[in-house]
Amino acid sequence: MPWLELSLTVRAEQQPRVEEALEDLGSLSITLRDANAETPDEQAIFEPGVGELPLWPTITLNALFEADTDRRGLGEALSELLPFLEPDQLDFHDVADEDWERAWMDQFKPMPFGRRLWIYPWNIAPPEDDDQAIVQLDPGLAFGSGTHPTTALCLEWLDSLNLAGKRVIDYGCGSGILAIAALKLDAASAVGVDNDPQALTASADNAERNNVGDRLALFLPEDFVGEPADVFVANILAGPLGELAPTFAALAKPGAPFALSGILLGQQEELLERYAEWFEQLRVDMREDWVRISGRRRV
Repeated sequence: MPWLELSLTVRAEQQPRVEEALEDLGSLSITLRDANAETPDEQAIFEPGVGELPLWPTITLNALFEADTDRRGLGEALSELLPFLEPDQLDFHDVADEDWERAWMDQFKPMPFGRRLWIYPWNIAPPEDDDQAIVQLDPGLAFGSGTHPTTALCLEWLDSLNLAGKRVIDYGCGSGILAIAALKLDAASAVGVDNDPQALTASADNAERNNVGDRLALFLPEDFVGEPADVFVANILAGPLGELAPTFAALAKPGAPFALSGILLGQQEELLERYAEWFEQLRVDMREDWVRISGRRRV
């Protein structure tokens, strides 16, 4: 069965309205990617976390419709719902079912993070290796052909820790990738917190696929009243990181390692000053234009 795919590129702040309009008009699926990525390998995992917008300034949305969808009618409806769209922003093309599925799956490759940790797409069987900690994700739920630097920084940080028997909090869990990675790296339990119910659904699904669902608890922020954790990680955005600093301090045990990311280069100084009240041994690690801050909760 063939499909009709509509592609359009918009600014990040326009994305929620565009996605809602596409869903209202009957889109069967919508995928997002970084419009500025030069190659497929540079495309990123979309994990919005506590902030509602993706981390990319411009976003390409690919929406899939039934093959017999009226292109002209769809374009006119979008023009009414989204007056800021220009007709030349809409790119329609036919996609054969088998070609679409093959192209979708072929993009996703296993990726290593640190010494032990690997992220595998669900359609590729990992090797049987007791020395590897393997997370498998559904490509349709939040997994891209490359990893956003903020996610990579957090995954490598988790791999560097001894998590055996520890309780981990992942604040702004998105797809659950960080919490699940911690569990695969021998953490005893993990908590994922996110303000998007769909993110919690994706996290629960991915946890079940990785056979760690019984060790991952998931909450909306307003429902979470938790005990301090042995390890704390938050991959969201600089604004919420600053606002939530006292909350995060209360969620980390004395001496607990912590890591923050979702921080653009240049935003770290204000956050370092903010977090120094509760955390010590602060350090900054960078990848491309993104920053990770890590350290320990003061004793």
